[in-house]
Amino acid sequence: MKALCTLIWLLGSAPVFAQQLNPADRSAAEAAIKTIRAQAIRAHMRFLSDSLLEGRAPGTRGYDIAAQYVATQMEAMGLRPAGVNGTWFQPVPLRKAVNDASRSSYVLVGDGKEQKLADTADYVFGGDLLRAESSVEAPLVFVGFGATAPEMNYDDYAGANVRNKIVVLIQGAPPRFPSTVRAYYSSRVVKEQNAVAHGAAGTTTILLPEDQKRVRWDWIVPQIKAGQVQWLDAARTPHDVFPELRVGALFSQHGAEMLFAGAPKTLDQAFAAARANQPQAFPLASSARIHRVSTHTEFESPNIIAKLEGSDPALRDQYVVYTAHVDHLGLCPPVEGDKVCHGAWDNASGTASLLEIARAFTSLPRSPRRSVLFVFVTGEEMGLLGSDYFAHFPAVLIENIIANLNIDGSPSMLTSSKYLTAYGGEHSSLGKNAESAAQQVGYKISPDLMPEEVLFIRSDQYSFVLQGVPSLFIIDGADGLDVGRKWLTTKYHTPLDNVNQPLDYESGARGARMNFLVGYEVAQQDQPPAWNEGDFFGSKFGRGRAANTRK
Repeated sequence: MKALCTLIWLLGSAPVFAQQLNPADRSAAEAAIKTIRAQAIRAHMRFLSDSLLEGRAPGTRGYDIAAQYVATQMEAMGLRPAGVNGTWFQPVPLRKAVNDASRSSYVLVGDGKEQKLADTADYVFGGDLLRAESSVEAPLVFVGFGATAPEMNYDDYAGANVRNKIVVLIQGAPPRFPSTVRAYYSSRVVKEQNAVAHGAAGTTTILLPEDQKRVRWDWIVPQIKAGQVQWLDAARTPHDVFPELRVGALFSQHGAEMLFAGAPKTLDQAFAAARANQPQAFPLASSARIHRVSTHTEFESPNIIAKLEGSDPALRDQYVVYTAHVDHLGLCPPVEGDKVCHGAWDNASGTASLLEIARAFTSLPRSPRRSVLFVFVTGEEMGLLGSDYFAHFPAVLIENIIANLNIDGSPSMLTSSKYLTAYGGEHSSLGKNAESAAQQVGYKISPDLMPEEVLFIRSDQYSFVLQGVPSLFIIDGADGLDVGRKWLTTKYHTPLDNVNQPLDYESGARGARMNFLVGYEVAQQDQPPAWNEGDFFGSKFGRGRAANTRK
């Protein structure tokens, strides 16, 4: 927070949008955005977040009703289905693992003594997606954030021997890392890949105290106990699950203190070093004996996909992909007698906004030069599963997808913002498109002021980034900071995210208009978006795409 005022940057006064489109296209876009109405967005949201749909959890009747609603809306607009076998749907095969706490245990062993820890009070297990039952006994080694980032000259594992040991690591990544790079090194998959590369047998995660204040332990526990889910490949193997890791557990503050009893550093000293960006690794005083039992279920839940064919024969095989997730949590711990997690802002608002963006595209006198896919995904709340499945098995060739624009929580609906943050804009030329559209609609752009939330990896655009596709996720900016933080700590993933909360639908419609303008401009411009020279994500994931997308 130290340099808050200096972080905010404003757009210049030149009419950037006017420079990107010719007069006829600009006139068509201005007419199209007028079709995006607050009343229509509110109506979609009222239906999708109604108690009758019971929170739209994947694999439930409520989600299937929502999926049919989205499909029929797009059919009425005149869009074409782009799912499997000419349908609107792409079924996503899923496996869910729920831990059986009554048959599982986490025991600390040291100095000839055993200490059985208390489930939910000291720790909580995630379910094992590969095994119904497993056991491991191994020494515990603390490895800071568990990050190895050569481009940042940082390595928590330097000099550490963790082979066949359980690594204890802090959730998150060093605060000196740039926002989206910090998000990358905070992801579960990257941390687990790194643990496997160093020979670890399992992971145990602890939280900084400030993170436990932001995300309460009593809120975390029921969400983890609800189970872990992953999509299945053709061999029915869960994606991004590592058989080498035989345990995954999250510890409370009290549990973390027990882990650090007798360690070379106190828990507070380890936290202080982490905040100071100091790589660290040392053995803890105890070993762990762990037994974990999980139950498995398999089911399907569909993505919903529609297509608007482009008008330029030379460019229509290139695609701008819009995404919004339809799912939410289903039934959850009750608040004031309500046990439905309605998911009104997260993400009935994004689904509603994307439906009206699609309607705006169909209102154009001529389709844009490039084709547009509207992909409404499942399983976002379970770990970006529907979007990741689509990115691995897209309806068109992945190299022909030139951009992804994701809507997760309609921007400026929680508060009538003047600033928006365009996550991903700093990595590619899409940032210029976001600036252009923002100016046309009346927004200014601010950078990420909540890097601790690692939002860049927490929504569906990240699935496309991992496949090398320049992507954008636009959400409230600097003047929505306090409202956003309060919402995250009071309503996020609870029944209070409903249509009775204060929501500014007209402001949300303005955010939808901006998202339309970004995609329309990208679909019309001569060249596809490009990663910035030397960009972290472009270098890591985007190599080799440029030649495939330029005609």
